[in-house]
Amino acid sequence: MAFWFLFILLLGLATYLMVQHSVAHITRTPVWLLWLVLMTPAFLLSGWTLMYGAKQPPPSALIIWSLFVCTLLYWTLFQWGRQAPRDTQIQTPAEASESQPAIQPTPEPIVRPIELTEETQLRNCFPWSVYYVQNIEYRPQAVICRGQLRTKASNAYQQIKTNIEAQFGDRFVLIFQEGFNGKPFFVLVPNTQAAKERNTPRRDQEQLTRPGLALLLLVATLLTTTLVGIENADVSLPPIWEIGSLFKVLSNPDVLFKGLPYALGLMTILGIHELGHYLTAKFYNIRSTLPYFIPVPFFLGTFGAFIQMRSPIPNRKALFDISIAGPIAGFVVTLPLLIWGLAHSDVVSLNEKTRLLNLDALNPKYSILLALLSKLALGSQLTAKSALDLHPLAVAGFLGLVVTALNLMPVGQLDGGHIVHAMFGQRTAIIIGQIARVLLLLLALVREEFLLWAIILLFMPLIDEPALNDVTELDNGRDIWGLLAIALLIIIVLPLPQAIANFLQI
Repeated sequence: MAFWFLFILLLGLATYLMVQHSVAHITRTPVWLLWLVLMTPAFLLSGWTLMYGAKQPPPSALIIWSLFVCTLLYWTLFQWGRQAPRDTQIQTPAEASESQPAIQPTPEPIVRPIELTEETQLRNCFPWSVYYVQNIEYRPQAVICRGQLRTKASNAYQQIKTNIEAQFGDRFVLIFQEGFNGKPFFVLVPNTQAAKERNTPRRDQEQLTRPGLALLLLVATLLTTTLVGIENADVSLPPIWEIGSLFKVLSNPDVLFKGLPYALGLMTILGIHELGHYLTAKFYNIRSTLPYFIPVPFFLGTFGAFIQMRSPIPNRKALFDISIAGPIAGFVVTLPLLIWGLAHSDVVSLNEKTRLLNLDALNPKYSILLALLSKLALGSQLTAKSALDLHPLAVAGFLGLVVTALNLMPVGQLDGGHIVHAMFGQRTAIIIGQIARVLLLLLALVREEFLLWAIILLFMPLIDEPALNDVTELDNGRDIWGLLAIALLIIIVLPLPQAIANFLQI
């Protein structure tokens, strides 16, 4: 019970930070109110658990109606305070990384990012044979140039970018987007990063990478995951909140070694995942931080790892490569670790307690891929009445599959959301993300293990940050890799069909 409420507390904190980062700068609705609406289903479930205990599940109507009402209320409150006047798609690189000043209720004066005398210079940057400018709109923080594209999108962006830099230097960041009407337009945004670097002495500039902090978090996460790994290895572990008990565990190498397979396996998977993002970002000369782990002394021992990119993505090709590199790299490492762990796992009897998240008696048929790998590793030992008592390394590999599937969900700013954005464009990606959220919610009605996952995705914003050239499409090779990534998501999430289970005799 205490763990459940601690989990709700951490979920509330994560939800608040997500709302603050993603939507606070585009709506006047108070963040605390949006957060309260998002957390209401979780609060209702907590109240039910407090009143009736964990053994009595809440009625399905309570869950369904709370999700429906809160979704509608959240959308209404968000739209009520919406700040963007028309092109909600436009988001500047500065808006993506810096907090915005509070918006006053009184109308703000229109600020022209360029002078009246510079408009002729601006129009001259758009040759009629490349992009014929029909209208120039001045927004408080951007200049929007609308017209007709007369050549290939990649050639148009590169030539106009060169012209803008020749006329205005590094004063603007040029963004090329496709509007919701299907017509591409250019946006000139003041280059605040370049201005800051010019006005700040080199010695005072913010250090992008902090290897000391990355190393400290790495060691701390190794410790917390090792302690969780000891528990997974069925070793009696005293309460780690007691300093004396913790010192006893740390001073016993034999006990620590039993927690290392889980710890090293999980951290390797998470680290390689983020390293895939990091190295690909470096390949495209994108400023990014080192991977940072998030240690926690309970649950899985970590809340994962992350990197931060401090410069905009140049095009959809780079967006695709950076996004898919993490899940693919993590999955490539997960496969051998999971297969080895499954081969050293114990086969137990299938019973009513066998669930997806019961790692002592896990039904491999809950996932197509897990079932295939289990049959490959265990052969005839695995039957239709078998479940798995996972080896610690298999636990790490199984969590690697879960992390891969979660990141490949085609929603918003998840890796999968970036992938479908790069493949199909912003408009289609929003539709795909909405369909994916609804399908996962329907799946959660049958498999309650996906309920929390579905709730988180339900409130995740669908609009992704655009690349600088967000119009030029991908090549066929990348489209095939994207479809393979979606197929990987499907075979991880969906249960094994009975026909295939009969063929495999499991």
